[in-house]
Amino acid sequence: MKDLFSLQGKVAIVTGGNGGIGKGIAHGFAAVGCDIVIAARNQGKTDEAGREIKEEFGVKVLGVKVDVRQEDQIKAMVTQVLDTFGRVDILVNNAGMNIRKMPQDYLAAEWDEVLETNLRSAFLCSKAVYPAMKAAGGGKIINIGSMTSIFGGAKHVAYGTSKGGIVQMARSLAVAWAEDNIQVNSILPGWINTDLTIQARKDLAGLDESVHARTPADRWGEPEDLAGAAIFLASRTSDFVTGVALPVDGGFSVLL
Repeated sequence: MKDLFSLQGKVAIVTGGNGGIGKGIAHGFAAVGCDIVIAARNQGKTDEAGREIKEEFGVKVLGVKVDVRQEDQIKAMVTQVLDTFGRVDILVNNAGMNIRKMPQDYLAAEWDEVLETNLRSAFLCSKAVYPAMKAAGGGKIINIGSMTSIFGGAKHVAYGTSKGGIVQMARSLAVAWAEDNIQVNSILPGWINTDLTIQARKDLAGLDESVHARTPADRWGEPEDLAGAAIFLASRTSDFVTGVALPVDGGFSVLL
């Protein structure tokens, strides 16, 4: 049983893996033996994150500069991963961004930017790794959703739409690729301490107080709080789990 959660010999691509939730998941994977590909735009930040993982866990790390809004760059990234490791077992679609505005103030270009970064990219990355996963006999795809996947927010119209779409996309891919032994699931983080939520506390008055009041655990989550759920969904423990949306939120979504 102790080997059920092992990722020894596996290779995981984590988009946006150089900070926040993505970095927390990458550290969790590395702790159970997984080699890591950090796919992100900021190469300096990626290199630093890679050094940390190598020094702490001793696994192989590849940092790839990629804009996940660009399909040609995604394809090139997957080719580089296969050339380097010969396989890709796990994909974490974590890259994301937000623009907080009331719906009536949103520009079409801003809407497109959020949807392209958060949702379209996850589809393109999933599609890009599919042939290698199918050829290998299976794989794991984990999409990072949000509390806005299930709750509305006045200033989250584009973000919430993208994160709701993430969950529905995962369900459809789970059905489409089940025969290829590829499990596709989503994690729905609660309020987690990241650069994005630091800005949210500046943009949304009273947010910190309301998160504490609404969360039974009475705290904000930390990026490492996502690692356990991600390891579960990436390991053979979850081979019969697909199409689910798993909240990791300290109870935020269950409190009436």
